[in-house]
Amino acid sequence: MTHQEIQELVSSWSEQLEFTEEASAFLNVTVPKELLFEICTKLRETPALDFDYLFCLTGIDYGEKLGVIYHLESIENKHSIVLKVSTEDRETPELDTVSSIWRTAEFHEMEVYDFLGITFKNHPNMKRLFLPPEWDGFPLRKDYIDEANMVIK
Repeated sequence: MTHQEIQELVSSWSEQLEFTEEASAFLNVTVPKELLFEICTKLRETPALDFDYLFCLTGIDYGEKLGVIYHLESIENKHSIVLKVSTEDRETPELDTVSSIWRTAEFHEMEVYDFLGITFKNHPNMKRLFLPPEWDGFPLRKDYIDEANMVIK
């Protein structure tokens, strides 16, 4: 399917989705956090799309909000899409897990939690992955300060 065909199909699911293309390599969809699990389920289960491979899940600090970017691919259909979701809640950021849809998300969501502090609701094992449990703060946040290990000029 072309980006346009994918966009036409996916946009029929909700008027709240926003689409952009970046240098024609990926079709990007911004998804409201309340629709994340529903949209991801449809992307996986719709036969014409069959996004069966989550090949990248990245957390990001935009400054005023925190977000996650999902790169999906259909191995059979040879097309891809990028989902972007964010939350403005920096105190207790929370998104739905997609680990029941793509098992690879389980590890990546723990990494995002560890470094950015985004909790994934219904995750089977939400805990720090690399940093010790007693670690204070989330080192990939723009407002994180570690006076012992940071050089500030």
